[in-house]
Amino acid sequence: MNLRNLLIFLFLLCFAISAVVPASAQLAAPNSAGAAIAHFHINAADIEVQKRFWAQLGGVAVKNEKLEMVRFPGIYVVLRKQDATGPTVGSVVNHVGFHVKDINEWVPKWKTAGIPIEAGNSPQQMFLTGPDNVRVEIIEDKTIATPVAMHHIHLFVPDPIAAQAWYVKHFGAVAGKRGRFDTATVPGGEITIAKEEKAQASTKGRSVDHIGFEVKDLDAFTKKLQTDGVKLEEPGLRTSANASKLRLAYIMDPWGTYIEITSGLPPSPAQSAAR
Repeated sequence: MNLRNLLIFLFLLCFAISAVVPASAQLAAPNSAGAAIAHFHINAADIEVQKRFWAQLGGVAVKNEKLEMVRFPGIYVVLRKQDATGPTVGSVVNHVGFHVKDINEWVPKWKTAGIPIEAGNSPQQMFLTGPDNVRVEIIEDKTIATPVAMHHIHLFVPDPIAAQAWYVKHFGAVAGKRGRFDTATVPGGEITIAKEEKAQASTKGRSVDHIGFEVKDLDAFTKKLQTDGVKLEEPGLRTSANASKLRLAYIMDPWGTYIEITSGLPPSPAQSAAR
C-alpha cells in the first residue's frame, strides 16, 4: 500500500470510528472560562451493580483505559470500587438530576427492575434511590433531543448566593433561578443550589465523592484558581493512574463539595467503539 492510499485508509478508519459515538454522547463545549460539567464520581461497593442501575436509566458503560464509566448525553458517571462513608443525602451534593423525554415510558421499567421510587411534587418529577444510596432526581422535559440527558447537580448549603457567586467566579457559570432555587449554569448542566441552614457533610468519601469539570487548558485553569486563592488538594496537578492521557487536579469548594478538574476524561472513539 503506497503512502497516499494508507493516508486515505487511515482517514476513513477514523471517520468510521467517530461515527460509532453519537454527538449526543459528547461533553458540551467549554464556556468562555474554558469549563464544562464532565462527571460525578461514585464510590461503589460493587461496580457491576452500579453499572446495571445506570444502564436502567439509559446510560452506556464505557472505559478510558482502566477507568470505569457510564456515559450519558452531557456527562459521565465515573465508578470506583470503594465503600462509601455515607449516602448523598446529608452531604453537600444531596442528589444529581436527569431529564427524561417521557417519564411514563421509564417508570414501568424502573418498577420491574425494583428501583425504589419516591413521588415528587408533580407527575413529571420523581426521585430514585440507586445502589450505595445515590439519590437521583428525574424530571420530564419533552423538548430534549434524547430519551435521557444530564440536567443538574443539587447542592445544599447555608448561603446559596455565596455559592452561586463562587461558581460564577471560578468556573464562568451563568447565575440564574429555577423556581425557588438559585442556579449556576455551565455547559453540560446546572449547579442547583438550595438553602440548608445546617452545614452538610463534605462529599469526599460519600457515595457521590466528587463532581467534575473538564477544562480546555488545565495548566492555565489551575494556575488561575491558585491566583484567586483556591488551593489545589495534595498532590496537586498530576496524570491519572488509571488513564494515561487523563490529567487532573482536585479542589474543595467552601461548603465541602470535592471537585475534580480534568483534561482528557472522555474515552477515545476507539475505546468507545470497543465497548
